[in-house]
This record gives sequence, structure tokens and C-alpha cells, in this order.
Amino acid sequence: MIEEQKNELKDIIVGLEQRISAYESKLKDFKKKRESLNEEIATIEKYLELAKTLYRVEADKAKLASLSSQIITDEKGSPPLPVTDVTDTSREILLGRSKYVGMSMPDAAHMILQSARRPMHAKELCQRLIEGGLQIRGKTPVTSVATSLKRDPRFKKVAPNTFQSVEDLERSYTHAV
Repeated sequence: MIEEQKNELKDIIVGLEQRISAYESKLKDFKKKRESLNEEIATIEKYLELAKTLYRVEADKAKLASLSSQIITDEKGSPPLPVTDVTDTSREILLGRSKYVGMSMPDAAHMILQSARRPMHAKELCQRLIEGGLQIRGKTPVTSVATSLKRDPRFKKVAPNTFQSVEDLERSYTHAV
């Protein structure tokens, strides 16, 4: 009878340990998701502020153009030259075309891999880098990307021309253990 109670108690303890482990794991996953969502929220807030600023600039520019066409003329009486567009960079940012401008190729690729949290082929990375506004020099951009990542210790080649961030590899290894 006492042996039965001991075994039952052991089973309860083992069950509770498993639940605790499962809850801790789930909590850890939720915290990661929250961190990722916080980053996305911060990015969206920046884009929203940029969009509002761009809207104000465009609205002011339209008012100025309207007023200047009514008031200002040159000596010959012809209408003024159009107001130059100083918001091209802002538009590019809003369209996501200058996300990686001014960054090194490995830094931008690292950002992409961190957000994807999966291995990516150099061709896909190259496409995303170009879409993000990064200028890739060289006759074969995909080869340039692959070569650059092979030389950087933040990346590990996990398949032909396929790379993963070392941090993600370590995370997946720790998660598996």
C-alpha cells in the first residue's frame, strides 16, 4: 500500500515536472513572439510617422504650388517652374525600397535572416536586398551575396548557396536539446 502511494506520488511529480517544463517552454516562445511583435510595432510606428510627415509635405507643396501659380510669374509673364520634389527618398522608404540603403551587404542579409528565422538561398537573399534598395556590385549579384556571407562569421552555409545566421542555428540547437 505504501509502495503504491510512493509510485503514485512519483507519477504526480513527474507529471508536474513535465507540465512546468511545457509551460516554461510556451512562456519562452510567447516572449520571443512578443519581442518580435514589439519590433514590428516600432517599425510600423516609424513608417506611420514618415507617412504623416510625407502627407504634410505634399499637402504644403500643393498649397505652395497653387499660391505660386496665382502670384508669381517671371519677367515674361510665364508660369513658374514646378516645385522640385524633395520627398523622393521618403517615398522610397515608404515603398520599402531603401530599407537597406547605406548598410553593408552582410548587415542587411543578417537583418533579413533574423526576421525570416530560417535558412535562405543566396538568390532569395539577393532579391530581397535589391528590393530593399541595396546596390549589389559585381557581374553576378547572387555570387557576390554568397561570397560575402561565406566570409562573414555571422553566417553558416547549411546547403549549396544557402545560409543561416549562426544565432538561429544556436537557437535551434539549444531548442532541440
